[in-house]
Amino acid sequence: MTTIPGGRTATADDRATSPAPAASAPLTSAPAASAPAADPTTAELTRLLLGPDHERIHAPWQRVLADPRMRTDPAAGTADRIAATYRRLRRINRAVDPAALATDPRALTALHEWTGPLDGALVVVAGIHYNLFLGSLLDHDPHEKRPLGPYLAMERIGTFLCTELGHGNDATALRTTAVYDRTDRTFTLHTPDAGAQKFMPNTGPAGGPKSAVVAARLLVDGRDHGIFLFLTPLTDAAGPLPGVTVRPLPRRPGNPVDHCLTSFDEVVLPHEALLTGEHGRLGPDATFTSALGSKRKRFLTSIGRVTLGKLCMSAAAVGAARSSLAVAIRYAHHREVTGARADRRIPVWAHRSHHGPLLDAAATAYAMTALHRATVERWTGRDDTGPAEAVAAERQVAVAKGWITWQARSLIIECRERCGAQGLLPVNGISPLAMDIEGTITAEGDNLALWAKAGAELLLTESAPPATVPDGGPDDPAALQHLLHAAEHLHLGRARTLLRQAPSGDGLRRWNTASPAALAAVSAHAERTAGAALLALAEQATDPQARSLLLDLHRLFALRRVGAASGPLLSEGLLTAEQVRELPELVERALARLADRGRQLVDAFALPEEFLATIPIAGPDYQRAFDHPDAHWNVADRAAQSA
Repeated sequence: MTTIPGGRTATADDRATSPAPAASAPLTSAPAASAPAADPTTAELTRLLLGPDHERIHAPWQRVLADPRMRTDPAAGTADRIAATYRRLRRINRAVDPAALATDPRALTALHEWTGPLDGALVVVAGIHYNLFLGSLLDHDPHEKRPLGPYLAMERIGTFLCTELGHGNDATALRTTAVYDRTDRTFTLHTPDAGAQKFMPNTGPAGGPKSAVVAARLLVDGRDHGIFLFLTPLTDAAGPLPGVTVRPLPRRPGNPVDHCLTSFDEVVLPHEALLTGEHGRLGPDATFTSALGSKRKRFLTSIGRVTLGKLCMSAAAVGAARSSLAVAIRYAHHREVTGARADRRIPVWAHRSHHGPLLDAAATAYAMTALHRATVERWTGRDDTGPAEAVAAERQVAVAKGWITWQARSLIIECRERCGAQGLLPVNGISPLAMDIEGTITAEGDNLALWAKAGAELLLTESAPPATVPDGGPDDPAALQHLLHAAEHLHLGRARTLLRQAPSGDGLRRWNTASPAALAAVSAHAERTAGAALLALAEQATDPQARSLLLDLHRLFALRRVGAASGPLLSEGLLTAEQVRELPELVERALARLADRGRQLVDAFALPEEFLATIPIAGPDYQRAFDHPDAHWNVADRAAQSA
């Protein structure tokens, strides 16, 4: 139970929200996260959502979410909140094997999934240190003069400097240079102009000394070999090192991070600072060798960790969305309003206008989770497949990141609205997520840019749906998936037609003509893929009730998307007029079947009770959080009891 400032006397849980000192005990000393004993159906839903390896992958991070020492203090000042974020990061680091975490995509994404509801700033700094920084070091050639010990022990925090003030989605054009001196075998790292300043990395003084992997253009004897990463010390206990300038950026919305502009004035780096691999190595005689002839491919290989970063952003969005939905649905079950009779009180959940949007959100949250799991598995197993599948897996990562983070934004806003004014209060755990989710939409590649690239690829690769239409009509899961595939195919067909009809000789004009339809195709592709992943969960269910619930969630999810595409589907003869008229009734039936299962659907998310207990409106006694022991009604009650 928590309280607002000036409310009742704080409980032990309330006091535990204060930032813990740096020397406090590691996470391994925290008790296991608790939850009420689940009925077989809820337990089966949890198993399907979290996967068979839940105890290894998710349980440790559920304990992080449950640990009172990991909670934020929204009343603290910006500097104190940033410092507390780094203390929480070090607490995590003491409880894990950092190298193992950085090389395990399932565990790394789970870290983001369970810290997403807790602290968006922790998501940022953990993802940068473990994935972009430490992961990049581990993915490249090791070097005896480049020991990992200080970074594994977090004696130095790692960060990642790629994006420049003037180069974001076109990072291949970045202007930071690393000029090689063959005489003393060093590199000179330099920022040539204002537009080349590294933009947004967490390079401020909070958290202690920091190092970075810096993306810079490798120049040897005047020849540009492309962009590579260079390990660069940035700061020590006294501040920026010679030649390094760090200037804080204005604070962004949401949980604060020490975002800065960072530049370099002729900073000399040793030969081992260059991170090398098959994509590029520089020999003792300054001979450059690479298995890749393309500078663009060398750059993309150097920053390969960005792809896993997209999965991490999807994971954080999934976790934030599920947490918001759990709070909103729990609140809807115990927030009462006057019923049809003045003497009767009913929960707001009883109204279809209230629970309908939240059940739609639940269907989307389940589909988001299923798509994320399927995408992580596909990406993790890509090395066992051919080059074409590896490309397709990377495209799915980009498509899923865009769809999941955008859906999470819409879902969180819906949950905030359904909680009314209470949803605006940070203590109720939704409004901060609405701000934090914006970072996941932009980080590791702006969603629209990612989808534009995916749309161009789908125009060349995606195939038509099977010619045989499944029986059963638009209420049948297989038929719904076929219709989702058909909708995607129609968008792609229109994009291809527009591309062919556009005047030749102007590539940008041709793409501008076709891109709206191509982007619509990417959205439809994401919806089809998410629907298929959700349907696959239903097919894996061994509990009949869990299977029925998942099928209804899939039905609701797919019917909404088929309804939105019903015009083109009708015009192409893929739906009849009668079937189109029937769609709203099919949606209504699905909602009616799910209406009594709202709590069960979010209980299956397995959010720790210790975490939910810190959110006033997540519990039935939420009004106590806004009470005060010296209020006149409490004084009168105590007087009456003592009389």
